[in-house]
Amino acid sequence: MNKENNIEITQQTEQQEMNRVRFEELPICPEIMSALDERGFEYATEIQAKSLPVISEGKDIIGKSQTGTGKTIAFGIPALQMIDRELSKAQVIILCPTRELAMQAGDELRKVAKRLKGVKIAEVYGGAPMERQIFDLKRANIVVGTPGRVMDHLRRRTLKMDNIKMVVLDEADEMLSMGFCEDIETILSEIEQEHQTVLFSATMPKPIMEITRKFQKDPVLVSVANKVTVQKIKQFAYRVPKGSKTDALILLLQYYNPTRCLIFTNTKLMTDEIAEKLNELNFESAGIHGDLKQSQRTRVMGDYKKGKTQILVATDVAARGIDVKDIDLVINYDIPQNSEYYVHRIGRTGRAGREGTAITLCCYGRQTDDFFRMARSVDANVELSSLPKQKDVLKTINEKNKKIILEKLNEGIFDYEKIVKNLIDIGISAENIAAAALQLAFGNPPKITEIEEPKNAKDDYHRTSRGQKKNYETDDNITRIRINVGRQHKVAANHLVGAITESTGMSGKEIGKIDVYREYSLVSLPKERVRDTAEILDGTKINGVKVNVKPYSDEPPKNKDKNKDKYKDGRSRKGREHKGLGKNKKSK
Repeated sequence: MNKENNIEITQQTEQQEMNRVRFEELPICPEIMSALDERGFEYATEIQAKSLPVISEGKDIIGKSQTGTGKTIAFGIPALQMIDRELSKAQVIILCPTRELAMQAGDELRKVAKRLKGVKIAEVYGGAPMERQIFDLKRANIVVGTPGRVMDHLRRRTLKMDNIKMVVLDEADEMLSMGFCEDIETILSEIEQEHQTVLFSATMPKPIMEITRKFQKDPVLVSVANKVTVQKIKQFAYRVPKGSKTDALILLLQYYNPTRCLIFTNTKLMTDEIAEKLNELNFESAGIHGDLKQSQRTRVMGDYKKGKTQILVATDVAARGIDVKDIDLVINYDIPQNSEYYVHRIGRTGRAGREGTAITLCCYGRQTDDFFRMARSVDANVELSSLPKQKDVLKTINEKNKKIILEKLNEGIFDYEKIVKNLIDIGISAENIAAAALQLAFGNPPKITEIEEPKNAKDDYHRTSRGQKKNYETDDNITRIRINVGRQHKVAANHLVGAITESTGMSGKEIGKIDVYREYSLVSLPKERVRDTAEILDGTKINGVKVNVKPYSDEPPKNKDKNKDKYKDGRSRKGREHKGLGKNKKSK
């Protein structure tokens, strides 16, 4: 970084310091202020400083802000201050896209409300016992939950909306992309009395704007710039030959040797495959995605937070609930689907003033260009690097081991000095004794697969039938699948989006054109998503119909039209017309 850039960043930092707002300057009651002080919270984030006063005034709000910017406190404090704590009935509903986020929001609210008497918070989400949730709802005045489970409780009448004063839609764009649009509209429509509607979203697609027009009254727009502002995150992109991504991942894990690492993939299938492969190579790893039961997710996250698991492999949706402050390395095994996802991912490292590193694996060719276009859109400072060589990896491993040895020497190893002297007395050199001890301590050197870069970037091009070179990445990357449900099964496009996103963890933004016909539907998906989507979706049910998924070709089957000109009894239409029958009979 040159001198001018350093000066500019310093000036920006000084300006940010001047503009920071203390919590004590905001409309916060003494009990909550005491809880914030106890946790060491002195300054509000930008979204907190801008939106908390507006929400406290009872106004509807549209908050445009990324994950991890402190939105829970921004809407949580006004919610806690507005409820009647002597009334054990639901007065605030907070909707979150995933159970992890619902649990995280509930936990944060309890910490903030530590000194407030009478606050009862119920968390409702799928994968947890319904009976316990029903018990909690009977005395709760704040409800945090996923749209699907909130709908379940509304149908059961175990949750009533008669006393609702505020509704919060957190991560609204993610909820819509997961197919919850109809559920959200139904929930909002259930509230007949006047109430406050608070909406937070990283992006503002058309469906969200439609919800704001329909359910909000003169909302105030509060926007926080979509920038990668965390200066302590070092960002690298590594170009990888096609077919070598997993080898490159292992090489980088050996090179960086993270204490705690988070790896992002775009599919559940790839999450499982990578976690399994890493475990085979003695990396302590686990995968987390939407198909895991709640008990499994809780166990996986518990092990990761406690440090029992070194590496967590996750999809974007599953990672929404991850709140671990000491992740030192984030790896994008798959390129994020958009710039918002990139910001969400790398923001998992470099937290609480710590330094962090974010890595993205890019195949040669257009994929690298696409990624850097995405990074530029959020002003991310990404350095393009070549994969480390075997000597580089061995050097980092040796440096790490040397550090461990020096620390041990400083602590003292006197209990073993007698053994060393005895071995030297029988003729074994000190060097051989040390080497044997190091092998016992660190094991054999790891197998390091060095990845050779193509001699030129055109190595990952493929020849066409005419012998011309064509970049494989520029081909149409969309494939259509045929699903055996359609209009006659009362299926609409939103049912298909909901089924696919809920089953696979895929974002709704990835799903392309959907054509719903009478007996079947055609869905456009990225090529790399087709196989696992078909495997997961096949055999499930949509609107009570067992699903069968097949690839679809735009070319008609060879025998598709062979009976086109025949009646049901097999007689030829053409033959009748030639004999003066059928339609031609009238003309004669």
